[in-house]
Amino acid sequence: MFTSPIQLSEVRYNAAEQQFEAAVRVHDNGIERTYACAIPAPISTSFEDAAQGLTKQALRRHAKRGGMFSHIASPALRLHAGRRSFDPARWLEGLMQHPNSSAA
Repeated sequence: MFTSPIQLSEVRYNAAEQQFEAAVRVHDNGIERTYACAIPAPISTSFEDAAQGLTKQALRRHAKRGGMFSHIASPALRLHAGRRSFDPARWLEGLMQHPNSSAA
């Protein structure tokens, strides 16, 4: 039995497609994955029933480890090692020294 916390956000009813849609976040052993889920249902469906259907769909996707999902890595700083910041003056100087360049 799956007991990890589930979080539904941005739950809405898409009248054109006649379905409930949501971003469903599954927390599993320190990993958070968000699945875009949609279930066909009439607008008269209760929120509880729609939430249950969206949750089941997210858990199926999570268990199969298939399909698209969003994963947010830890918020550690990532430095771009070895990259210098962009200097427009130096870039223009290099461009003007190119053998096929001409000044306007």
